[in-house]
Amino acid sequence: MTRNIFNSLAVWALALCLLLSAMAFFAFGVSAHDGHDHAKKGQAAADAYACPMHPEVKSAKPGACPKCKMDLRPVGRAEAAAPAAPAAVHASGPGMNIPDVELLDQDGRKVRFYSDLVRGKTVAINFIFTTCTTICPPLGATFARVQRDLGERTGRDVHFISISVDPATDTPERLKAWGQKFKAGPGWTLLTGAKPQVDELLRALSASSARREDHSPTVLIGNDAHGQWTRTYGLAKPSKLVEIIGDAAAGRLDAPAADTKE
Repeated sequence: MTRNIFNSLAVWALALCLLLSAMAFFAFGVSAHDGHDHAKKGQAAADAYACPMHPEVKSAKPGACPKCKMDLRPVGRAEAAAPAAPAAVHASGPGMNIPDVELLDQDGRKVRFYSDLVRGKTVAINFIFTTCTTICPPLGATFARVQRDLGERTGRDVHFISISVDPATDTPERLKAWGQKFKAGPGWTLLTGAKPQVDELLRALSASSARREDHSPTVLIGNDAHGQWTRTYGLAKPSKLVEIIGDAAAGRLDAPAADTKE
């Protein structure tokens, strides 16, 4: 009798094992199918990933750009496959040919330099990089003082633009942090982007240099609506810059793109 009981228990144990194995297989199959569906949904949401600063850096999965370490951002299949469109060039006053390159502002938004920031506006443009410890902090402090002195005219009558001469290092996040040191408010845009586009813009604005440390402390002030531009010393007294900006806004600039220093 004992032997019969033992045999019965062995049969029941075998049956229980088979049942548990079947349940585990079923559960795994549902989970795998579920995961596959989720992966397909994720693929539909983002067909590819690209660096906002180096559009040539693309990947099929999330990650970081090997050049600037920024997080890759999801892009559609068409955008990932499309080559970068050549920038249109707009004439803007005597001797000024401004490329409408696509850049990134301090909030990571894509902007067209001429179309979005310059066309029809009075602007003051300086050139900086965030790791600079010599002339760039004073340039930022001068813009901050002029911004304060102009008050409500900033962002309405006059727009400030700071362009990084070191786009490989200066991500939008770094520029935003740099601008916050100088209380950059609405109407003050800080720009970076892919190096070829930034270099093209710097050349067009006569602000390129072989080394970032050698860039000039120049401020380019212009009234695009009147086609008037002038250059002045970026470390001049804020009151002098306010005066030149006022002349630009009123269309009273005489010397196009002339270098002045005081």
